[in-house]
Amino acid sequence: MMIFKGKLFTINTGDWRYQRPVTDPEKCSKCGLCWLHCPNQTIVEKETHYETELEFCKGCGVCAYGCLSEAISMVPEERSIGGNS
Repeated sequence: MMIFKGKLFTINTGDWRYQRPVTDPEKCSKCGLCWLHCPNQTIVEKETHYETELEFCKGCGVCAYGCLSEAISMVPEERSIGGNS
């Protein structure tokens, strides 16, 4: 077992994805199914809708697939040459 003193070690897994979820706040019924199904728990509740924290999102698309109101769309991740986003 490893014990870290201070801040936990985290990896920004959002750098791995080739697509990302985009939420249309006007379509979101705020049912929470995206939050419930997200395997990485990157969905956060906003005042009027749910949104993805892209820092840790892997782009699997489970949130978009499970969204009954079709408020989440998967769009290609645009990266510049050299791997910078």
